[in-house]
Amino acid sequence: MKKRKGVGLKVAGLGTLVTALGATVFKRSRFGRGIIGFGLAHIVLGMLDRMRIRG
Repeated sequence: MKKRKGVGLKVAGLGTLVTALGATVFKRSRFGRGIIGFGLAHIVLGMLDRMRIRG
């Protein structure tokens, strides 16, 4: 079973949406900071998945 190439980009896009949500809706709260961190982690992991060499 071969993994599609667009999955990493979708994960990064989801992370972008979650980060924007945390930055706008939950301003200056601890919960908002957690949401922003969660979103940023998805962006990083999605980009790492895109760069991974598939064999």
